[in-house]
Amino acid sequence: MTDELREQYDVVVIGGGAAGLNGALMLARARRSVAVIDAGEPRNAPAEGVHGLLGREGMPPSQLLEIGRGEVRQYGGHVVDGAVTSAKANAEGFTVALADGREVKARKLLVTTGLADRLPEIPGLAEQWGRGVVHCPYCHGWEVRDQPIGIVATGPMSMHGALLFRQWTADLVVFTNERLALPPEEIEKLKARGTRIVDGAIERIESEDGRITGVRLASGEFVKRTVLATASRMEARAGFLKDLGLNAVEHPSGAGEHVPADPFGRTDVPGVWVAGNVTDLMAQVGAAAAAGAMAGAQINMELVNEDTDAAVAAYRAA
Repeated sequence: MTDELREQYDVVVIGGGAAGLNGALMLARARRSVAVIDAGEPRNAPAEGVHGLLGREGMPPSQLLEIGRGEVRQYGGHVVDGAVTSAKANAEGFTVALADGREVKARKLLVTTGLADRLPEIPGLAEQWGRGVVHCPYCHGWEVRDQPIGIVATGPMSMHGALLFRQWTADLVVFTNERLALPPEEIEKLKARGTRIVDGAIERIESEDGRITGVRLASGEFVKRTVLATASRMEARAGFLKDLGLNAVEHPSGAGEHVPADPFGRTDVPGVWVAGNVTDLMAQVGAAAAAGAMAGAQINMELVNEDTDAAVAAYRAA
């Protein structure tokens, strides 16, 4: 089900994940005309369930989004299928163009397009993403507890991941993959907790019947594992904002690129807000939804102020 896109809204929300839908919910309940334009490419689509979200623990991501869409529509908001290709400023606000040729105008924009995960280029790894290959112990740790887990290093932060995943399993191997040089004190930490360190380049990830069986090194050595954890490079989906002069930049953590914003989601471009993973690379579903709600409230307040200023000007003129 998709709603018909009108020509004009108070707010257009670009991206229909948790952040976008919660922002739209706040705006619709504030009696704002709002449309969510969703390309249907949720980052967590491969996951079997959402975790760490009170009241929705284990719910399939698609079901959570379907509930959210219904709640937005309950208050008069629209949810529209479509991919946004550009956004440009106009005298009244913004014009948003879709890939199918449609255009829509809005006074304000809330961008919640999330991010794309760029995975290490290791044969056999990407095919297991979200199942046998995971990235976040808080999202997936319980589901892979006590299994033979391998950390596929991508850089210095992989040491952090190794220390974390040890909480969920005693059978842990760190594959340095020529990406992680460990000083003696870090090696000591891993060995003290019974974690094995395997040096050398990884040739490929091997699987059988859709399940990971282990890691094949360039040396020929094979290390049995059933689960691998690795960090992706996270890149905000924000290319369509370039005409507004709003670009993704390197995140201070070095984990990828994001669109900077203040704590309320306000960007450097007046009238444009962001929420969720497009700005906060580490946000889980609950945090993304909360950020969307905050941005929606802030947008409504700005619209209230603009409406009031216009009313005062008309009152004085009369």
